[in-house]
Amino acid sequence: MAASGCSLGKDVVNRANDSSYESQAVDNPCVSSFDEGGADHPLPTSDPPRTIRSEDPSEIDYRDMSLDEAIEFAMSHSRLMRDLGGTILTAPDRMQTKYSAAMVTSDPRFGVEGALSEFDMKLTASGNFEKNHRLLNNSFFGGGTNDLLQELNVYTTQLEKTTAAGTHLYLRQFTDYNNNNATANLFPSAWNSNVEVQARQPLLQGAGTDFNRIAGPNGSMGNINGVLVARVNSKISQLDFEVGLRDFLSNVVNSYWDLYYSYRDLDAKVKARDAALEVWQSYATRQDESGFGKERELLAHEQYLRLDEQVQNSLTGKQNFGTRTSNGTQGGTFQPTSGVHVAERRLRLLMGMPITDHQLIRPSDEPRITEMVFDWDTVVCEAMTRRPELRRQKLKIQRREMELIATRNFLKPRLDVTGQYRIRGFGHALAGGGAFDPNLAGGAGLAANNNSSTAWGTLLGANFQEYQAGVEFSMMLGMRQAHAAVQAAELTLARERVVLEEQERQVMHDLTNSKAEVDRAFSVVQTNLMRYRVASDLVDVLLAKAKSGNPDFDRLLFAQSQLVNAESNYFLAQVEYEVAMKNLYYERNALLDYYGMSVMDGVGDDPERKSKAPPMLMHSNSGVMVPEPAAPATDKVPEAPVPAPPADK
Repeated sequence: MAASGCSLGKDVVNRANDSSYESQAVDNPCVSSFDEGGADHPLPTSDPPRTIRSEDPSEIDYRDMSLDEAIEFAMSHSRLMRDLGGTILTAPDRMQTKYSAAMVTSDPRFGVEGALSEFDMKLTASGNFEKNHRLLNNSFFGGGTNDLLQELNVYTTQLEKTTAAGTHLYLRQFTDYNNNNATANLFPSAWNSNVEVQARQPLLQGAGTDFNRIAGPNGSMGNINGVLVARVNSKISQLDFEVGLRDFLSNVVNSYWDLYYSYRDLDAKVKARDAALEVWQSYATRQDESGFGKERELLAHEQYLRLDEQVQNSLTGKQNFGTRTSNGTQGGTFQPTSGVHVAERRLRLLMGMPITDHQLIRPSDEPRITEMVFDWDTVVCEAMTRRPELRRQKLKIQRREMELIATRNFLKPRLDVTGQYRIRGFGHALAGGGAFDPNLAGGAGLAANNNSSTAWGTLLGANFQEYQAGVEFSMMLGMRQAHAAVQAAELTLARERVVLEEQERQVMHDLTNSKAEVDRAFSVVQTNLMRYRVASDLVDVLLAKAKSGNPDFDRLLFAQSQLVNAESNYFLAQVEYEVAMKNLYYERNALLDYYGMSVMDGVGDDPERKSKAPPMLMHSNSGVMVPEPAAPATDKVPEAPVPAPPADK
């Protein structure tokens, strides 16, 4: 065992009583850092994070980025469909990558090529060499001798093929060389060379192209994995990839608008804090001059500190997942809880950028507040026909239907028709002479044949032909396993149909909610715009009143607090409307179309490359496919001020 490599390695010793021992290979696994293209992927690095203590507003270098740029960068630098829930650490096997669909298709056991391989022609060959020396009790069995000495060589070659109809075809060639001391032999050594063709055709169980393409030629109850089933599985994996890509795109858009709102919310709170500072300083000045009440000065001071706290939280943010898919709605319900730093790092995580660098991403796009009108019947039709979840479930139903058809075939008894045809060759040599002449009789004929015939010559003469035909029948009495398999297949099919029905109801529910949310968000945008204007006018009136010598500080403090809420809520409503519009396209499965992209399966027109290449993303605006990450942008974008709320509706 030690000589053949079965000995214990140096790092593995027998410590039966040491429960704390662990293999060094488990503690320190060695994993290659190279991808399939040979490029090295070093460990991810990042600059120190921005914090509320390290941030210097005068040294911030902004990088203005549009939504299209964020989407293009994310799609070009993502080989894995990232999410915001930490799934890559808690359940990495659930993550969709650009390799997922190709992995299912190329699986050697359950993939399409693996299923087609069951119909490949099989070549087998063997050669056995024997030397036998034995004593026999009966000289009849030893060919006239009791002390048999023999040299026996056997060579076989076979081609085996299974057709789509279930027919098993065999073509065999058999050659043997026998040299022994039996006295009854015509000559001391002889060659036999036979060629035979055999066929077996099932008539009941296992017969037909439908069964063999669904279950495969080696299919059995509970093991239905023919080429049709494998193709359905491949389509399901492609739809899973489409779902992952759609959710990834939705999360990128969600994070972009999260960051946009964080900037807007921070800007509103900074303005409110600065205004509160002026009011507080005014209180302190007036108290010194005219003896105003200390309590009002303290109220102004408290409001300034409260707004300053809000500014600090809006700048840095608290740890949360923000707006992401399936956090209330499938496309993602807007969660306005993150600060600028947290939201910016979350967007960088999804885009595949360094988590922190010398630039701070700042959205340059504005939400659209134009009212959109949709034809409800068209929206419903698109959702019911295009949603990948429904298409995936329909494929599962199709697979279960095929499995039921194949399983019912096992209720039939086994009835096979067999046939075999053989040509024999015999001679004192393998090749080099003629055929054995069966018309020559007597000693002279035998002598002539012995001296001139060879095994291959006799074989080509085709004088010795044989055939065999037969019928084989077998069945299990009772067929309890087959009946149980059929019942299980029927129940599974019924379950998949019920799931499809409920999925359609869920899609309709989510679609109606999305349409209603679009209308609600648009109405709230108009209302909050008017509220923002009214609150702004009220603050202006109260400030003018205070400058005229007739201040109303209580109302001014309250009005300033309402103004910051009105401005923040106005931008909140804008982002909610933008996200609601995105979610409506999400529910229709038109999100990729909405942002000018499409999924292409394969590369070029080569069918072999199409079957092996993973799905790819193409920007329809440029017509350029992006299968591999592009070089990151390094140009510095000039700083631009955060725009103010629009003056008109």
